[in-house]
Amino acid sequence: MPQPTGSAARATVPISFELLPPRSPAVAARMPATVDRLAATGPQFLSVTYGAGGSSRAASLELVQTILERTSVPPMAHLTCVGATHTEAAALVRQFLDAGVRRFLAIRGDPPKGGGPAGELTSAAQLVQLIHRVQAEREPYGERPLPGLPAVHALSGSRPRVEVAVAAFVNGHPGSRHANQHIDALLAKQAAGATLAITQLFFHAEDYAAFVPRARAAGVTLPIVPGIMPVTSLARLRRTLELSGEDTPADLAIRLEIEPTAEGQREIGIAHATDLARGLLDAGAPALHLYTLNQPDAALEVLARLDLIRVPDLLEDSR
Repeated sequence: MPQPTGSAARATVPISFELLPPRSPAVAARMPATVDRLAATGPQFLSVTYGAGGSSRAASLELVQTILERTSVPPMAHLTCVGATHTEAAALVRQFLDAGVRRFLAIRGDPPKGGGPAGELTSAAQLVQLIHRVQAEREPYGERPLPGLPAVHALSGSRPRVEVAVAAFVNGHPGSRHANQHIDALLAKQAAGATLAITQLFFHAEDYAAFVPRARAAGVTLPIVPGIMPVTSLARLRRTLELSGEDTPADLAIRLEIEPTAEGQREIGIAHATDLARGLLDAGAPALHLYTLNQPDAALEVLARLDLIRVPDLLEDSR
């Protein structure tokens, strides 16, 4: 399998991307090329979503394996609490660990529609603890060779640890009962062993710039990486707001609504995401995480405009 070498020049800003398990044969056929293009930018990781209630379990595992086989970029596997028992969740963690995954994104997930079972895990913090516990049981200690005795190993007193990312909500979780509940939840995830926070979507850099000091004052020490997505059509904006619970960004919505052409809306979305990313970096964001929806061109264009990638052939137009 080809091994992208990271020839796309990357500045000192770490980047990462989110991919969705393909839902159609056509998207599945394009996925290896998509993985290669994103891997060539030298990202810290490629995250792979996981459908509610395990609906994309096989496809998620297959995409993780594609990343492992084709690239040297670490995959980050999403896990959700919804609909799973402790035993089922632990078995899934082992399955990903057996596949070679050492990075996870632990999220609570949305309650099942239609009143199905919510599962035994009720918070992302519990899932973080479960991931670490399964890893500890699977690899309880490390070994080191003894000098002069290459066939003999001694216990090192330490064990390999996985990295577990969690979600952060810059403007609060839609289900929060009080103003600081989302920060309290982030503190609980940190205490459970989370190593990184990735924000859900938001649309203005000043929201992130206000959130981070509040989180730090409360005791959050995790790196807080903003997640951004170029919203390249009015329909996509409406769908994004429906899923995220964010308030409508009037400036972006108005510009998309009055622009009659698809190409014009795409340019508006890319320009907005570029300005947002630039403002986030100015506000001290330690990295950028880009949601691609398996359509990498817009995300790569944003990075190119920020001078974070410099390889023209990565910007192949697949529209």
